[in-house]
Amino acid sequence: MQYNTLGTTDLKVSRLCLGCMTFGEPDRGNHAWTLPEESSRLIIKHALEGGINFFDTANSYSDGSSEEIVGRALKDFARREEVVVATKVYHQVGDLPEGLSRPQILRSIDDSLRRLGMEYVDLLQIHRWDYNTPIEETLAALDEVVKAGKARYIGASSMHASQFAQALALQDQNGWARFVTMQNHYNLIYREEEREMLPLCYREGVAVIPWSPLARGRLTRPWGETTARSVSDEFGKTLYNESDAGDTQIAERLAAIAEETGATRAQVAIAWLLSKPGVAAPIIGASREEQLEDLIQAVELTLTPEQIAELETPYKQHPVVGFK
Repeated sequence: MQYNTLGTTDLKVSRLCLGCMTFGEPDRGNHAWTLPEESSRLIIKHALEGGINFFDTANSYSDGSSEEIVGRALKDFARREEVVVATKVYHQVGDLPEGLSRPQILRSIDDSLRRLGMEYVDLLQIHRWDYNTPIEETLAALDEVVKAGKARYIGASSMHASQFAQALALQDQNGWARFVTMQNHYNLIYREEEREMLPLCYREGVAVIPWSPLARGRLTRPWGETTARSVSDEFGKTLYNESDAGDTQIAERLAAIAEETGATRAQVAIAWLLSKPGVAAPIIGASREEQLEDLIQAVELTLTPEQIAELETPYKQHPVVGFK
């Protein structure tokens, strides 16, 4: 495993971050395909053994049970100072409504720490932009969380670049804790973030930790092939329901380069992301140990400039999806 510094922080993170939406009791929340605790623990343990030290969950994943499972596993398998733990706030959990008001943020971080069994998280991220709360209130509350020692750093997730620029400017003007990461939607068949968000992050020293780096599995298998999860994944359908000939071409070239390099499609797709400036750690998901091992090996794969160009050339502009 390789490691780098997460943006302007003092956090050393693995080049891959393990996304923890896969972990959660199937009868809690909206995803019946999540792994119960015993199966989740095997994946988390294997990730640690493979050198992954960066774990990303959210208060809303499986109605909080993802945080519970991840917290117990990390306590059993690692020392707290050895891992970097990120969680999120925004979506509804139990009787906590959706939003980013001060009361919601302060309650959410306390609930998350209780579920995780931790005194602090390394990174607290806003999951989406709250159009019903003044951004100043949200940013001041996040600063309060950092000053209380409940989160070491704060980050953001999918939003418009203009919104992120506004937030960063307000943080600078008021001396509030600054966003150090952007968790955004970015992969070989969805590159709209390259137009504004990625240049902004690069200019501001914000680390990029992309979600859906494998396009919900579409970049790991023959194009058009489905799985039980992809058929039942309603959110995934909103992201990739409309593909074009460019996407098909990219998938074909991905398969060809995988064969040429002796790698898998998933490894090539991850290696492409890791070649991009400012990308600190793509957020990968895995439901099987062999799947995780395959992704871990992607860190060792380096694509040539010619291979990168071959993958990128067919791309066509897509509608912006993943947030509102």
